[in-house]
Amino acid sequence: MKASEINTNLNTYINSFIIHNQNDNEELVKQIVDNFQSIVLKKNEFLVHENEICPLFCYIESGILQHAIVVDGEEKTTYLALRNSVTSSLNSFLNKISSRKSIKAISDCSLKVIDLENFQKLMKNNEVFKQFYHNLIEKQIMLIDDYRIDLLTLTPEERYKKLLQTEPKLLQEVPLHYLASFLGISTRNMSRIRKNVK
Repeated sequence: MKASEINTNLNTYINSFIIHNQNDNEELVKQIVDNFQSIVLKKNEFLVHENEICPLFCYIESGILQHAIVVDGEEKTTYLALRNSVTSSLNSFLNKISSRKSIKAISDCSLKVIDLENFQKLMKNNEVFKQFYHNLIEKQIMLIDDYRIDLLTLTPEERYKKLLQTEPKLLQEVPLHYLASFLGISTRNMSRIRKNVK
């Protein structure tokens, strides 16, 4: 994939979060995009390991990143970041502290990334980036809130059905054991639910 195509995708993603009432939006969006660099993570390579500092905030052009923790020797998936989304171990990235989770490519990934220094410069000097980031975080907080409530109030089968309705790409692109862990369901129960739910 050409760099220009990646830039176009990132440009479109940023524009989806901002209000288009400023004449200089286009130039400010270009400034944002120009601060992101391209990297590739091969399958099973890490953006960050648990207990290390996360160096990057990234936009996923292609591929899937798994957020995971280890509990009693067992890996638990806390989040799955798909194509055309942004992700990081945010507390680690912003505050330069050890990450409580790892972020690993579960397929080959093409990413656009920015380090903390350039991220902070954009937050200070670029009004469009501040607007983008505010709206992005607001959306993520609402999604996380819904996810936590679902874990407490929905049965495993209901959680699977909701995922089928809201995130069908996950079911098509993510291996079963990662999905089961993300939904808080055993792999055996996940297989049974998939057979019963059409």
